Amino acid sequence: MSYVTHLEAAIDGTILPARTLQTVHAGRPLWVRYDLDAIARSIDRDALVHREPTLWRYRELLPVDDDDCIVSLGEGMSPLLRCERLGTAIGLENLFIKDESQLPTGSFKARGLCMAVSMAKQLGATRTAIPTAGNAGGALAAYAARASMECFVFMPAFTPEVNKYEAAVYGARVFLVDGLIHDCGAIVNQGTEKLGWYDMSTLKEPYRIEGKKTMGLELAEQMQWSLPDVVFYPTGGGTGLIGMWKAFAELEQIGWIEKNRRPRMFACQSTGCAPLAEAFERGERFVGSLDNPFTKAAGLLVPKALGDFMILDAVRESGGRAVAADEQRLVAWMEMATRLEGIALCPEAAACLGALERSLQEGWISKNETVVVYNTGAVQKYVEVIKRHFPRVERGKIDWEALVSPPSRHGTA
Repeated sequence: MSYVTHLEAAIDGTILPARTLQTVHAGRPLWVRYDLDAIARSIDRDALVHREPTLWRYRELLPVDDDDCIVSLGEGMSPLLRCERLGTAIGLENLFIKDESQLPTGSFKARGLCMAVSMAKQLGATRTAIPTAGNAGGALAAYAARASMECFVFMPAFTPEVNKYEAAVYGARVFLVDGLIHDCGAIVNQGTEKLGWYDMSTLKEPYRIEGKKTMGLELAEQMQWSLPDVVFYPTGGGTGLIGMWKAFAELEQIGWIEKNRRPRMFACQSTGCAPLAEAFERGERFVGSLDNPFTKAAGLLVPKALGDFMILDAVRESGGRAVAADEQRLVAWMEMATRLEGIALCPEAAACLGALERSLQEGWISKNETVVVYNTGAVQKYVEVIKRHFPRVERGKIDWEALVSPPSRHGTA
């Protein structure tokens, strides 16, 4: 059964009915609300150990109430990995990476889109559409294929090549748009009335948050229901950060974690596109406009997040910050982490390492605190960023000493 009681407008608290196709209220996102007291009475956290290791182990805290409508590719649980060498390089004693790159379609987007597609199926939708500059298009395409739904994906023309091909190979109709993600979003919004699709844009429907919040539920369980001191999260649209903060609040209310022991949340961006970091520094709740935003981390290229105030509210309530990392050093941080730990760290997560470095320097965190960084996707999907030139070895003319000499980076294409 589902314990969902209603939907609630994040901007003004307006109550809306659950189990109907809803998008936004007053142009802003919706919360899914639960009868948390009933959940606390119905299940003990220790019972989870007997359930399958997927995000669906948290069914009582999720909105789907019809098992036949669950659209799954076996998502979760992603590993929580201690990173001693990387921590030493940065100056931290207790650094962990939660590696979302091992989820279906290679990113954390699987969490949100499996939940959104499952609820769309339960509520009768048959056609979906999404604007994306990265991994969300492929994730929606995969889950739409699994659910036998039509899928339309609109991407900025500069979107990484793998993301384009990935969405198409799952059967989505893929279109490239001259502009940024909000231009793609405008097309999806217009098509809702004209073509009758369900708008799966970030925070345009309420259920991606519920899927993303399982990152927080898993983290609590993996750390034996004791949360870290600090979470560093790469933040574009911010659904994951919003979802985790919601998860921690719900866990606290049902008594599964201690009160007042939630982590400080750091929203990490790039200096090439840092609307949240700039709004945070100005003490504002809503982001302003940006001129010519650019970043190699495609998932961070979100000039104006629909849930900007939700992100900044969570950051401030937690005692955290929104921080911009140096765009010019993203690749260096990405390569350092990948080579030291063997984790396929994406450029978005590399921004967290830059934010970590700055936070240590500024005294916003201390070296002995427990810190978790979320790696939101697999670096292999960013061929434009990792492309290299390699030296050739001619048959019969091998210079053995040259093979073991310290390598150069061989340049980047």
